[in-house]
Amino acid sequence: MPLVLGLLLAASSSFAEPLPATGSWAPTGPRWVHYRALAQAERDAIYGRLVELCDGAGHRLAGSPGQKKAEEIGAAWLRKDGLKVRLDPLKVPVWVRGEERLTLMGAREESLDLLALGGSVGTPEGGIEAPVVVVKEFSELGPHVKGKIVVYNHPMGAGFPAISEYGPAVAFRGRGASRAAEFGAVAVLVRSVTARSLASPHTGAMGYDPAFPKIPAAAITTEDADRLERLAARGEVRVKLRLGAHTLPDADGVNVIGELRGSERPDEIVVIGGHLDSWDVGQGANDDGAGIVESVEALRLLAKAGAPRRTVRVVLFANEENGLRGGLAYDAAHGTERHVAALESDLGGGGPRGWGITGTAAQHQWLTAGIAGSGMTTSDEGGGADISPLTARGVLSIGLLPDHEHYFDIHHTRADTVDKVDPAALADATAALAALLEYVANAPDAPPTVAPDPAKKAAGH
Repeated sequence: MPLVLGLLLAASSSFAEPLPATGSWAPTGPRWVHYRALAQAERDAIYGRLVELCDGAGHRLAGSPGQKKAEEIGAAWLRKDGLKVRLDPLKVPVWVRGEERLTLMGAREESLDLLALGGSVGTPEGGIEAPVVVVKEFSELGPHVKGKIVVYNHPMGAGFPAISEYGPAVAFRGRGASRAAEFGAVAVLVRSVTARSLASPHTGAMGYDPAFPKIPAAAITTEDADRLERLAARGEVRVKLRLGAHTLPDADGVNVIGELRGSERPDEIVVIGGHLDSWDVGQGANDDGAGIVESVEALRLLAKAGAPRRTVRVVLFANEENGLRGGLAYDAAHGTERHVAALESDLGGGGPRGWGITGTAAQHQWLTAGIAGSGMTTSDEGGGADISPLTARGVLSIGLLPDHEHYFDIHHTRADTVDKVDPAALADATAALAALLEYVANAPDAPPTVAPDPAKKAAGH
């Protein structure tokens, strides 16, 4: 979901090469060089934790057995690292994928690959058979889609940074069902949100507008979206869709929290983390197993020098993918505490390239000295979905921007497996987070948090 955001050139788990790097990290400051050497010396141990999570828990969709196993693994890591561990309880949604079948009808019936979108309702027991209408924009919807299955064939751009191309394309996944239902469509098929594909469908969260009927929604491959458009241009095309997707009552979950208490300013808190859940396809190695391991290991490396001045919490957030319940629950339980900064890694396991920073001018200025020598670029917007409630309170929010040129190639697919993560890149990203964490946990007086003015934000200021 959102932000809330790997790198590879594959679309099936049989592709067993790490994602390619587009360049090497070149830090110059002594703190950055120190942590890089430290992390690379422990590269196998860092990568080993990612393997343990991915092979040990498998997929970790909220409410699944994998979620519970991942909670156990994460808590065991933190206890082994000598941290004070807390399991903050919360309720998580439970969505079940069920049967999935899409058939291109005609003289020669053909099965097409698909993945239901998270949160979708299922079809009636016998499925839905209807003609397709292919559109590229919401503006092309109208009364002519009534009784039909809408195919959204809106390509994701191939520009860089790739994250900038994600938002415009993902809108059709998120809002497409209700926009089509408004005009009487009976289901939607959404072009997978990726710029490159090897016939691999990409799932992801969608939502319903309560003003309109809930209709089934699924993602199809970019190749099949283009093919359906070509066929529809020559005449009527019919498909039959069967989805067994359904939602069960909420289940128990936890935010797994490890804390290293500050030696001088224990009431000032720095948060670092990622989301422990994943989609129910693949292993969630890049989204967000890598971010989880980087965060845990960054704090472990920092702790080698003893307790920092401020308290540091590593948070393994629950349910980012289809509800953000973990981020919201953390804010409800701890948001009023004095948070100096929040760091998140949720854009894959590539090597470090930049920092996305959201904060006031004073917060940016305070952070400048901490970033010097990192050899990384900075952006004026950043953070992460899980820490976004803290961002809204005015907490300085920092998101790691790794090399993600190929992140969306396998994002939310069966191919997001541990073999796609380069151990050296994972260690470098861990080092970058550890070096920045050392600064924000120890630097002199940090500026106060100031909640942004919603009116100014809405006005584009």
